[in-house]
Amino acid sequence: MVQLYNLHPFGSQRVVPCKQEPAHFCCGQDVLFVASTAASCRVEVFAVREQGRCEALGSFATLGPVLRMAHSSAGDYLVTIEEKSKATFLRAYMNWRCMSSGSARVCVRMVGHKMEESYSETLKEQMSVVEMPLSDPPLCISCCPVNGDLLVGCKNKLVMFCLKYLVINQNLTVLDFERSLILHTDNLIPAEVAFCARHIAVTTELDVLILKLELVQQSADRTKQCAQGVSAPEKAEDGGVRDESPSTHTLQLELDEFIVCQKPVELLGEESKLCEIPITLESTELPTEDTKRFQVQYLLFRRFAPDQSPFGFCEETKLHSLQLLPVYQTDLGSSATACEETENERKLLSLFCFFSLPHVGYLYSIGKLVELISTYQYSEKSEQAVLTPQFLHVITSQSLQCFTVRCSAAAARDEDPYIDTTVKACPPVTLDVCTLRMQLFIGPRAICHFKNHIILLTKADTEDITERRKPTRRMLSRKADSIKSRTNSESEPGWNLYIINTVSTIQLYREMVDYSRTYENVKTESCIHLLSEAHLLVRAAIMDPHFLKSDEKDDLLRAFRESCAFLGDCYSRFDTKNYHLALPYYRMSGLSMTEVLKRLVSEGDEMQTYERGFIFYLTHSLNEDSNEELSKESGNKVLQIFYLTDPVQLPHILCSPCMRNVCPLTAVKYLQKVEKMMPSVVLTLTKAFLALKMGDLTMYEHEMDSYKEINSCSHFGLIFPWVTSIMSVGCSSDKDYHEDISRLQSLLCSRSINIASALPVLEPLTEADNVGLTIRVLCNTHLGKYEEAIDQLLKRCPDAAVFYAQHELKGDNQALWWNKLLPELCKRARLTGNDCPVLISSLKETLSIVAMELELRDFLGLLPEDGTAAFFLPHLLHCSQRKLLT
Repeated sequence: MVQLYNLHPFGSQRVVPCKQEPAHFCCGQDVLFVASTAASCRVEVFAVREQGRCEALGSFATLGPVLRMAHSSAGDYLVTIEEKSKATFLRAYMNWRCMSSGSARVCVRMVGHKMEESYSETLKEQMSVVEMPLSDPPLCISCCPVNGDLLVGCKNKLVMFCLKYLVINQNLTVLDFERSLILHTDNLIPAEVAFCARHIAVTTELDVLILKLELVQQSADRTKQCAQGVSAPEKAEDGGVRDESPSTHTLQLELDEFIVCQKPVELLGEESKLCEIPITLESTELPTEDTKRFQVQYLLFRRFAPDQSPFGFCEETKLHSLQLLPVYQTDLGSSATACEETENERKLLSLFCFFSLPHVGYLYSIGKLVELISTYQYSEKSEQAVLTPQFLHVITSQSLQCFTVRCSAAAARDEDPYIDTTVKACPPVTLDVCTLRMQLFIGPRAICHFKNHIILLTKADTEDITERRKPTRRMLSRKADSIKSRTNSESEPGWNLYIINTVSTIQLYREMVDYSRTYENVKTESCIHLLSEAHLLVRAAIMDPHFLKSDEKDDLLRAFRESCAFLGDCYSRFDTKNYHLALPYYRMSGLSMTEVLKRLVSEGDEMQTYERGFIFYLTHSLNEDSNEELSKESGNKVLQIFYLTDPVQLPHILCSPCMRNVCPLTAVKYLQKVEKMMPSVVLTLTKAFLALKMGDLTMYEHEMDSYKEINSCSHFGLIFPWVTSIMSVGCSSDKDYHEDISRLQSLLCSRSINIASALPVLEPLTEADNVGLTIRVLCNTHLGKYEEAIDQLLKRCPDAAVFYAQHELKGDNQALWWNKLLPELCKRARLTGNDCPVLISSLKETLSIVAMELELRDFLGLLPEDGTAAFFLPHLLHCSQRKLLT
């Protein structure tokens, strides 16, 4: 389903001052190449400045009319398929920028031609044309945006050329190609190819095939075998021509009277091997030790059937606009300088493939997982489409349409494993796409895109031009929304080449946010949908490789956090099934709990209602280990919110460190109200805790005596020997509360208490003397932090360390005897010497126990190299005798 909005992604537009009618055009870095129609056989080059201003850099002649053309950012070269005398040629134009300096020198050479030293100076100042002969006519081409390699589609084969950088001298590096690999296919005539990071996409009229070239690790014998190349598919011994029986010939004549259509099919991943399109690799580069060997991995195969109508099949049902779109790994921690240095070494994060039929387009993710992401239903027959990380631009016979895409949503999940958890969130890949704009044009024919510009070729039919010259009355949209055509009808050639500027990400983001407010109180899902689109728009801009150098960097980061806050507001205020997303979006926004409360809670509104998302956010935020402390006013407001929505949570909320500043008296009043409806032991304990906080011992005793059962024996356990050992050392300042301390220690020695929940209540006690030490060690033991517990005991009460180890370090934790306790005792004994006999005694006891558990070799390896032999020898003998006895 495609949502339709009326936003304004298109800004100003300018006309490219072409001298001849364009036949083909493409963009590269900061320039626009325009190949003229057959009459002139030239390519005009324009520099594209700010706001789409075009400045002519010059032009150069081609061998013949250009049939296909493409530019490679890596290597900055232009490759063309040209026709002359009914033959097609593949050519690459290098160093074409020298034209802007006025140089008219051109060097034409064959691919692989060795450069001579004597030409080194002249090569700097002349354009170089590289001829690449092929045994079969080239049909289509594609340049890899990652490394500049070239893929050429021919009948029943795909030819790959590797881009080479030849160093002539320290001042001159020349580009060249090497034909490295041929992919032989059966019965495959490519209409379009796309090439990116060893991924290959091919379309015929109704078939799509996506492959990946995988590197193969080979043995020496296998390398020698592969160096000879893999032969092409075997042909029949008689040259492929076989006699047909009369019955076969008659059947063929009968079939010629029918249109035979194969069944539509979609094969993903491993299943795509069943497509019955065998591929054989032939290595054509000179074998060396560094030669890369590949094998083919099938990723996707899809076959479509022609559209059917009551009058037969539609012959115009053909695939078009094949494209591979890479998304690279982002590193927001890097500086802009580091970004420039590593721009040529960008790591591919995700890869997407788009292709289209006349009335529907398909977007697939083909990175870690091959899956269909989005389907685009067009309102009318499409002519061409171009995919960007933020949008899909589609031209029909009378309009330019702008759709949203889900590339950033899929790439974000590939990059960050914390997305779709309580930590981070992102709108789903399955979110319905939407049409942002349908801009009317007369006769759109071709389109391409680079940076924030759309290049659009329009060509009106004769009747369209006549119709435009009639002074008929027509409906007009707002002046700011329309893109005007040229008004000089007398010199109207019937075609125009436009550069249309897309508005900045921040401007369109603001418009989306403003637009969403019209749905805020009417259509909940539409509001969330538009804000999700705005979030993905900003996220895509942040994932752009040039983001760190962008002038909008700070604004984009601010907009990203703001969009997270807006989405958090939606999931908090609206009654939606995905209410839990309020938590991760608020976390990503960087807002504190106090700031969220100010956004959502109205002052003095006792009748305000609170939805599940807001309560979910508050509950998790209060129950987590946070450094934020709410003010007295905010804490009291939180108490009121939970009293109205989920009163059972009040005792747990009051134990949160965030609620330290809450008014105890106010909290007790709320608890007393809840107790009348739902009395519980936990609630009474919380009241007792608040009574201690207020210093009201009478109230504390009253609450503690009200439930004779935190005294039932089932909740208590035997106090551990090491706890008793700690308490026997020194004196405690809490003699008056000896009974309460024993109860607390007994409770912590049992398994009936959730330590994680009790930590906020126990925290004030852990700073006390021996009582605090026992509580701290007991808590760490319950949480599995045995090493921390050992450190605490060795620092404060080494006498009890061995008692603790004997009781706790068993089973899976037994290795801590020799991995933690023994090394720590050796280190501390070395530092203190004979000044601490307790450490020496604990070390001896530990050695005797470890000697009983380990093999002699392992035990010997644990002993310090600088230790006294007389001290450790008895334990070594004991360990060896134990081995002899067993």
